[in-house]
Amino acid sequence: MNIQLHIMVVEDEADIASLLRDYLEHDGYRVSVHHNGSTVAQAIAADPPDLLILDVMLPGEDGLSLCRQIRQSSDLPIIMVTARVDEVDRLLGLELGADDYVCKPFLPREVVARVRSILRRTNSMAQQADSSEQLSYQDVTLNLQTFRCTLNDQPVELTKVEFRLLQALMQHPGRVYSRDALMNTCYADNRVVSDRTIDSHIRNLRRKLSASTQATSTGNDDQLIQSIYGMGYRLG
Repeated sequence: MNIQLHIMVVEDEADIASLLRDYLEHDGYRVSVHHNGSTVAQAIAADPPDLLILDVMLPGEDGLSLCRQIRQSSDLPIIMVTARVDEVDRLLGLELGADDYVCKPFLPREVVARVRSILRRTNSMAQQADSSEQLSYQDVTLNLQTFRCTLNDQPVELTKVEFRLLQALMQHPGRVYSRDALMNTCYADNRVVSDRTIDSHIRNLRRKLSASTQATSTGNDDQLIQSIYGMGYRLG
């Protein structure tokens, strides 16, 4: 790797942090480690990472709160690390804008593989944004360079997954996308994601678009994203 990418690991368990550092450095990354959530914002500002590995349970400030704060101003790739195995916490992390999650105990090689996958995907999306700046359909516009969505020129705040879902649907309006196809679009690392997770993201996306529509003078109640029974979703 000619340019060392910076991976920031925020993990309060010293042995786990050290293990991740060893494996990531062996793979050619520059690694910084922090053990307390209260130091993260300042550390990111001082030495911005290319990817953040963020534990959920931290002293000072928890990982979910940090993820929410970071997403207010940054598209920094984030992998959440959690010992909680229930799907609510996993989904919560993703809805807050995390790109992926791993559950303890984990294999360090798996984490390194996910880091590679996310960085490849992030680079690919950046290259795509350079070649095609925006998508538009009816009153909705996606800026692929800034990852911003507007409806009737009013901003709509979307998570990364919601943005990717809407981007996929807007690339081919009228085409029906199965849940599997949408999973592959939003989760390029072939992670196992349930149908309910995709449905949840679609519900959130519809809610945000509907709220923005009602706030404008058009007041169009028709759903932009349509459910096709037994098949999936389409834009129409």
